[in-house]
Amino acid sequence: MLRPKWPKPPRYCPNTESPLVCARTRVGVYIGKRDFVDHVDSVDPLDGVILVDPEALQGRKVFVTLSCVFRYGRDDMDVIGIAFRRELYLATRQVYPPLQDREKGIHTKTQAKLLHKLGNNAYPFFFEFPDNLPCSVAMQPAPHDVGKHCAVEFEIKAFSAESQDAKVRKRSTVKLMIRKVQYAPESEGVAPSVETTRDFLMSDKPLHVKASLDKEIYYHGEPIKVHVSVTNNSSKNIKNIIVSVDQVSTVVLYSNDSYIKSVAIEEYG
Repeated sequence: MLRPKWPKPPRYCPNTESPLVCARTRVGVYIGKRDFVDHVDSVDPLDGVILVDPEALQGRKVFVTLSCVFRYGRDDMDVIGIAFRRELYLATRQVYPPLQDREKGIHTKTQAKLLHKLGNNAYPFFFEFPDNLPCSVAMQPAPHDVGKHCAVEFEIKAFSAESQDAKVRKRSTVKLMIRKVQYAPESEGVAPSVETTRDFLMSDKPLHVKASLDKEIYYHGEPIKVHVSVTNNSSKNIKNIIVSVDQVSTVVLYSNDSYIKSVAIEEYG
């Protein structure tokens, strides 16, 4: 009896890297993209295809999970068996054997193309993101820090096992990292401005400083124009003006920490 020929993966899949394939158990995960946009009122659904080799599975089932994990430590940090991570969301689907007829199911355009390309041993899966999940983000508290110390990550995992609750072996698992992203709104609000007044001892009149921006939203690599107005009626001399851009992040999941990092500093004398 001849062994079935393993189908070749598609040569090109728009907006994604090469599909992941686990060669040991012959289970592959195929999705059309890695970034899924949060539109505030809705989130792009996750549609993909699992490619299996029934002969290599030897009667085991194939499951796929979508997980959202909050990590507050490096991967190599492990204290008495406790990992520095918290699972925010986990959803599991049984893909093989299929729970419904593949031909009767409703498939997206990406799934239809992959099913046609990969053949009869490919099976679709579908996930919808809950509305209350955060977007993918990673923070490094200081420039010298190595790795992502604090991050929200999304992962697709496919594995073969006798049941959903059975212990999963690493060699029977294939993983794929994805991102849930959100873009800045197209309409901008009022350009921000702030002003303050400072009184000095032995001076009858105060110092007044006002700073304003030309717009509310800036993109990566775009210059930030800051207009500073100084009205000095005091007896103090102003030697220089320092303008800094600080990134402020508040994490409330485990210790209510706030990270403040200056990403740009300019001094004018």
